Amino acid sequence: MSGRIGNEHHYAIHTVWTGNRGSGTSGYRDYGRDHTVSAVGLPDILGSADATFHGDKTRWNPELLLLTALSECHMLSYLHVAVNHGLTVTGYTDSAVGTMVLNPDGSGQFSSVTLRPQVELADPSQAELAKELHHEAAQKCFIARSMNFPVTHEPL
Repeated sequence: MSGRIGNEHHYAIHTVWTGNRGSGTSGYRDYGRDHTVSAVGLPDILGSADATFHGDKTRWNPELLLLTALSECHMLSYLHVAVNHGLTVTGYTDSAVGTMVLNPDGSGQFSSVTLRPQVELADPSQAELAKELHHEAAQKCFIARSMNFPVTHEPL
């Protein structure tokens, strides 16, 4: 669910842990990491931890979802910026990668994300402008602006 109050936008989701195997969190390996994320009017997201952290590799994990949010946000910002500059985009793909570092105390954080957008243009002579617009799109991406690690771009 999302809504707007003045210049603020509010979002709401509901997360339910579904990994209780009968004994709850009685031990580190005794519980599942499965969960369901829902929002009003949207299909559920079946989530888990990364397989490295005893999760289900067939479900989305928070790390992939963070990378997804950054890729989607940049794409949507880029398409908006392209329109404002008279650039007609006819195709857009991204093969994003991220690096997460684990600390000795068991904590961790992303250290970087690299987006690799490939843009198709109606007018190939605008390729240089298309490449330059990634910087402006990055400045407008709400998600990237919220990160405390570098989000770089390697447009193809």
